[in-house]
Amino acid sequence: MPDFILTMNIVEGPVIITFVLLSLALIVYLLVRRPTVIWLLSALVGVLAGACIALLTVFLTDQVWDLFGTQFLPETTTWIVLTFSAVGLAVASMFGARWWRRVIAGVAIVVFVLTGTLGVNASIGITKTIAALIGIDTSKPLDVPDANGTHPSTPAPSGPLYQSWNPPSTMPSEGTVGSIDIPNTNSGFDARKALAYVPPAGLVQGAPTLPVIIQLNGLPGSPGLDDPKQILDKLASNNKGLAPIVINPDQLGSSTTDPLCLDVTSYGKVETYIMKDVVPYVKAHFNVSQDPKDWTILGFSNGGECAAYFGAKYPSVFGNIVDISGDEYPGVDDKSVVKKYFDGDQSAYEATWPAKIFAKGSYPDTTAVFTVGALDTEAGPGVQRTYDAAVKAGVNATFTEIAGAGHDGSALDAGLLAGYDALYPRLGLSKGTP
Repeated sequence: MPDFILTMNIVEGPVIITFVLLSLALIVYLLVRRPTVIWLLSALVGVLAGACIALLTVFLTDQVWDLFGTQFLPETTTWIVLTFSAVGLAVASMFGARWWRRVIAGVAIVVFVLTGTLGVNASIGITKTIAALIGIDTSKPLDVPDANGTHPSTPAPSGPLYQSWNPPSTMPSEGTVGSIDIPNTNSGFDARKALAYVPPAGLVQGAPTLPVIIQLNGLPGSPGLDDPKQILDKLASNNKGLAPIVINPDQLGSSTTDPLCLDVTSYGKVETYIMKDVVPYVKAHFNVSQDPKDWTILGFSNGGECAAYFGAKYPSVFGNIVDISGDEYPGVDDKSVVKKYFDGDQSAYEATWPAKIFAKGSYPDTTAVFTVGALDTEAGPGVQRTYDAAVKAGVNATFTEIAGAGHDGSALDAGLLAGYDALYPRLGLSKGTP
């Protein structure tokens, strides 16, 4: 499949609009037939049966089994009900119909399911391309001169970078994203390919030494920097092309596993991978500051908990933490974690919880940003408790509830903005109170 198709936006734009319009046209076609009592009753039963099955499915997956670790938003439930109802109508229309109507009804079922899948995905708003939805990596290897040391950088400024940096006329208007191969020499962790974002200021001869963000994914998820690139490109355009270099390693290994960001699971040594493979690789291969104040660990959902964990445990490496809708602690939804990975030792397990680590740590110069969707009743209380523990430990922390957001793309994008707004002056990328 061509890349231009794989990278098409499926949350907004022509793809989802086309499928919605096609579905509406098929519904009209299925409904328009001789209005006999039997047909009207069949159609009504089909629609109601589909709706009831949808509601039962939502109840079981969301309330009983909690398969996704967060409650469905009303928009998500609406898409599921509409999809099942449309399928029910298509099934009902097959009875007593001519063969071509049955064929069209069969095609309609496929279209309704595809439309519903796109709608549910859009209501969550995190997976934004076809490639991401079906798990295909379309990234190209990063090809940046300053990333491999072939061009010298400018000396580190004595004051904020935005004051001393004068971009050349050849500086591009946008940053670039590409894949990088991070050796797992120390950990042996089987990670998927990492991604990196380099801002416009990092793409020129004599690029300045830049701050860095290590970004971690949610679960299910895979490395992706579409949203950070879009937001940071806009910020960079207002700040002389300046933005952090963002490295997005894979702390999961696959979209279906949770290695807990620790070295205690059968999935591999994730903590060693991040701290002894990823961090040294970034310092050696990218033109980034070595000062912990310029290093940020950021994550969403599962990655948010990981960010809080690494930031709390390694303040000498990460001077900044951005926890967006993070789990409160590793394996928060898995009641078997203690038995499987800690030999039943509850104390050893709790020692890995960010709040517990904050309580025992020292943070003379750590800034942390905690955000969560106001409708996210699953993650919200945990993020609040982790924030409280950080403040009590002396961290310069903020807590923001994102109005109207759940555990979704709105919470992610607003959380990224809140994090960048706090980081830009601290990292010397813009005016403001550091």
